[in-house]
Amino acid sequence: MTVDTIPPIILTQLNYLLTHSPYSIKVEQMWSGSKPPGFLDRFTLLIPFCLDYIKWDVIYNAQFPLLPPDVIFGPEDESFRPYPVGREGELVAKNSLSDWNCKDPTRLLSLIHELRSLYMAYQKKRVGEVDDERLKFEINTMYSREGIEMYMSSGVDKPEEVKFAVPLLEMDLNKMVAGSTWRHQQKIYLQVIYPVSRKYLAMASAPRLKLISSPELKALFSIDEFRLPSWLEGMCMAEYLPTLEEMLESQIRDAVSSIEVRRKFITALAIPFGRPVEADPVFCRKATFLACSGVFTFLVHFTLPLQFPRQQPALMLQSSQHFHSGNAPIKSAILQDYPWSPRWDVAQMAERIFDYLVDECLNFKKHCNEVLVQQR
Repeated sequence: MTVDTIPPIILTQLNYLLTHSPYSIKVEQMWSGSKPPGFLDRFTLLIPFCLDYIKWDVIYNAQFPLLPPDVIFGPEDESFRPYPVGREGELVAKNSLSDWNCKDPTRLLSLIHELRSLYMAYQKKRVGEVDDERLKFEINTMYSREGIEMYMSSGVDKPEEVKFAVPLLEMDLNKMVAGSTWRHQQKIYLQVIYPVSRKYLAMASAPRLKLISSPELKALFSIDEFRLPSWLEGMCMAEYLPTLEEMLESQIRDAVSSIEVRRKFITALAIPFGRPVEADPVFCRKATFLACSGVFTFLVHFTLPLQFPRQQPALMLQSSQHFHSGNAPIKSAILQDYPWSPRWDVAQMAERIFDYLVDECLNFKKHCNEVLVQQR
């Protein structure tokens, strides 16, 4: 984004939207509405909704930046009319456009959030009108849950489906991790996709299920390695969710506890290696130590898996004296073929790794020298 070609009033509102929205809204593209192209006064927003993104074009007019922008929705949402219009084009109710103030940097944020909320109600109404008894039953059983989003997907070349995004767990994941710098609230959702059936089915098939989490949560917990409980015959979502949430909560608490286990291991490494040059203080997934063998000095990078100590750390050596022709430091391959047992205490783990590296660093030094010879 070229900042100096965006009108200041528009830039201020856009920056406020991107930095203060609880949703991870992104700008896909920006362009100019004038000919020849001048100020960038139009942009496409990617707005998270129902575990996907909806694209809305926000159209300002650089020649009249005091006016509110127009918002153009996607072609599949032609029937979405967020603001009812009264006689003679008058808006029947006060809203973020009718109450526009170009000097208020929060106005674009208020507008997009208001439209997103109205869009959520619009999709909920569309789903509620689907002539599918099973879907109506499932919706009724989940109405008590807060924060559920739903989306009706249909088209000429694709089957009709209803997608649900069901937020899981009431625990505050951000507060569970001491020192976390997560800007957005971390969430885990169950994506549920039902095909729309106009017929009565005595035994309906299971919906398509998938766990999806905030991207930053992978530093604590791997959604991809979580095994969903089986969907039993005749089951409904209201029966399925409590079992799923119980399993998730147990594994997340274990993941939080494992941070302290990794922290103790990094602390134990400081006994043979000395204090780390760098270490991850929040999740304790990485640490780097400076080591030497005679006059040969090198760095030892530790990467600790989420399944530590069941899975051993990955090691990599980096010379502080040998460099490739492009001035990049010479590094070893990932090292994991060393003595390890998850039953050892952390002091023994650290000692065995140190003993292993006493010999391995000589092989690495030889490799570094060979690389330098090849570069001559």
